[in-house]
Amino acid sequence: MATPKTPYDAVLHAARDVTRLDCALDAEMLGTALLGSVYAIAETDRNTAVREFVTGFLAATARRRTSAATTIRSVFAALVPDADGAARVRPGAQAPTWSGQLGRVHLTGTWAYGDVYGDQTSYLATFAYDEEGGGPEHALVALVDHNIGITKDVFIGNPAEPIVAQVRTLCGADELTWFREEDPARMRDEVTRHLAITDDLGNLPAEGSLATDRALVGARLALLPGRATEPPPTVEPPTADERTELVRRFLGGPEAARFGLTDLDGDELASLHFCLSLVLDHAAGFPDADPMRWSPAMAGLFLLDWVHRRAVLDMDDAAMLPRVLRAWAGHAGRLRGLPESALTQTDTAIEEMVPEFARLYSTGERRSPATAAVAQLMADGVDPDDPAALDAWIEANRHRLTDEGTG
Repeated sequence: MATPKTPYDAVLHAARDVTRLDCALDAEMLGTALLGSVYAIAETDRNTAVREFVTGFLAATARRRTSAATTIRSVFAALVPDADGAARVRPGAQAPTWSGQLGRVHLTGTWAYGDVYGDQTSYLATFAYDEEGGGPEHALVALVDHNIGITKDVFIGNPAEPIVAQVRTLCGADELTWFREEDPARMRDEVTRHLAITDDLGNLPAEGSLATDRALVGARLALLPGRATEPPPTVEPPTADERTELVRRFLGGPEAARFGLTDLDGDELASLHFCLSLVLDHAAGFPDADPMRWSPAMAGLFLLDWVHRRAVLDMDDAAMLPRVLRAWAGHAGRLRGLPESALTQTDTAIEEMVPEFARLYSTGERRSPATAAVAQLMADGVDPDDPAALDAWIEANRHRLTDEGTG
């Protein structure tokens, strides 16, 4: 074939066999895959990029009269109904019999499932076409990752019934997961809110069908009720008084005693409270800001990344921190009523992270420039509370600090 002159020509060529498909769902799956290429290469605000592409495509192909061209126009109009010109698209004279069913589906069920730690929640909805010929009942699955605050993956699959049955069975056999019916409005709110963040990422998650299925997922989510009767619970960062109470309860619990944290004094006591402040500060940076939500994944984010970028530890702190985290995670999990196997899994994971934590501490390779500067200041024996000494040190090191990006 000749090289396509425009991206719109390339899409028309890729969709040349759309009329040979068996049903509306197959056509919508083809259309969402084609638009997935636009979504994937956009640098920011990917959803807007797809809408603008469809607007341009509909305008550029308005005079195309082949059955393939008129059909893929109808598919894109159904997938992105808010694109300019979408409402004016009509099936061509030679349109497939299923073209009238594009986008005409109704909801048949909604569920949610996830891990007991609260790291991730998956939302599952099933849809059926209003009339025969549209295609099989199909399922939408969206994975929301609460640790990074995005919709991490989406998926459209069929037939729907085996998908729902498999998820229900897997969750029922694993005490570390849960499964429930879900308010469809809450599903729409949660998935859409996190998907908006995903749409603006510089780099998309590498695995899954996020890009290829995004347009069809958006079209299906738009059919769900728009406002949940009960908004999802939110957890605000604890106040200073609440932090004090959390620490008091922790130090009075069995986990603190188990790890030898109850009878410390002097430098060890100061290190203990510093480490506890880091644990609480880390949780405050997450959307739900819950200091009691800990899991192997959360522990990894804290112990192998966050703390190296955000804090300067001395040797006592570095020795103390894994003990504090193991005790706090066990304490928090017990209060949340997590299964014993979940507590054990988190504790084992933290213990296995200690060698890598120690290595990162010794190399300083994950320190931010600012944290590295503070670490050097302390290594040089400068008291951060002495303004004159601090100013003199900054002046003496100004050139190096600027070169390293600390300003």
